[in-house]
Amino acid sequence: MTSSRTLRHRASSALAVPRRPRAARLAAALAAVALLAAVGVASPLAAHAADYPSWADVQAARGDTAAKQGEIDTLQALLTQLDADLDAKNEDARQKGDVLQKAQTAYDDAQFRTAQLQAQADDAAKVAAASEERAGQLAAQLGRSGGNDGISSSLIADPGDAGQLLYKLGAMSKLTEQADGIYSQATQDRNTAQSLSDQAAVAAAALEELADEARVALAAANEAAQAAADALAEQEDNKTRLEAQLAILAQDLQTTEAEFQKGEEERKAREAAAAAEAAKYGSPTNGTPAGVISGAGWTRPSGGNVVSGFGMRVNPVTHVYVLHAGTDLAAACGTPIFAATAGTVSYAGWMGGYGNFVQIDHGGGVSTGYGHQVNGGIMVSVGQRVEVGQRIGTVGSTGNSTGCHLHFETRQGGVAADPVPFMSARGIRL
Repeated sequence: MTSSRTLRHRASSALAVPRRPRAARLAAALAAVALLAAVGVASPLAAHAADYPSWADVQAARGDTAAKQGEIDTLQALLTQLDADLDAKNEDARQKGDVLQKAQTAYDDAQFRTAQLQAQADDAAKVAAASEERAGQLAAQLGRSGGNDGISSSLIADPGDAGQLLYKLGAMSKLTEQADGIYSQATQDRNTAQSLSDQAAVAAAALEELADEARVALAAANEAAQAAADALAEQEDNKTRLEAQLAILAQDLQTTEAEFQKGEEERKAREAAAAAEAAKYGSPTNGTPAGVISGAGWTRPSGGNVVSGFGMRVNPVTHVYVLHAGTDLAAACGTPIFAATAGTVSYAGWMGGYGNFVQIDHGGGVSTGYGHQVNGGIMVSVGQRVEVGQRIGTVGSTGNSTGCHLHFETRQGGVAADPVPFMSARGIRL
């Protein structure tokens, strides 16, 4: 399992930033605090702000050995608690994401099989209807000729020669056998059709229960993901400042908040440049290029050609024969993922075998999903409005994945649909 400490870097760039000397990192930390104060950004857990020491507390403790040690112990305890809270929230979100993925996969698999069963029932009903029609036609033919009794009377009235008599007797026998066979087949076909229809009805009823389980799991996973995001935000808001205060006490550094702010601004500028550079990278495709928006208002979610399509398959990691509810695009590690069209984020977080997953609701029962994103690569949150082509994440290989790619899903009414024809109907060739 990936360490939850890796998951906490959701806002970081996909490209690594070189480590800087201790003094520079300290300067960056102090600036973070000053910058937050300047723009008025509050911690998600602002109610606990009084628990954190102020800069005045730290400066006052520097000249008093006992107070200094007490302040160091307080800071270290706060840092430990921040890490522990984040780890616990991440683990809870991960567990609930696993439950969500299992519930969604169970629903998708059952829905796919139910649809197949219903199709078989429909086909069997057509066969039964055709058999019944043939039986009806034969019954009408026998009725017009008086049935078997009419044929027997005809033979007695006009027996003809011996050969002709035998021929007529044989024909009557064959016709009777044919009638019996047609009636029997019609009955068998109707029974088969009814059996399949009954099975499909039972499967459809079970499907509703699975759909309810998936909805409950989604709500729980969203709540856990939000709690983890809040814990991450608190850590990002406070950990840098606490570490800076601790460094001042431990080493008697004379770093000022102004120096800190300058270092923090430089760090952010480097990260922005790295992110912009990463966004240039794409993966070649034989389909519609990424960035092209169709007349219907849709775009390709990433580069890369289709390497695994929609349908039943053996999962390459779990080796279970199950529905692959999307299409895998062979996009390279660290490349951008874009919203296929405008909508509202309905899920953003861990989802079991899907790894880090984002789902977008586009209205009208239509939604799209984006799986296996790199740890720290999700760039949106639940409830956020996104536009077509907006970057929402980063290609990775989390969850049940054997290499970097984007697992892309399209759904209508919650039912998984093959993304290739779905996107093609909207002017985008995957």
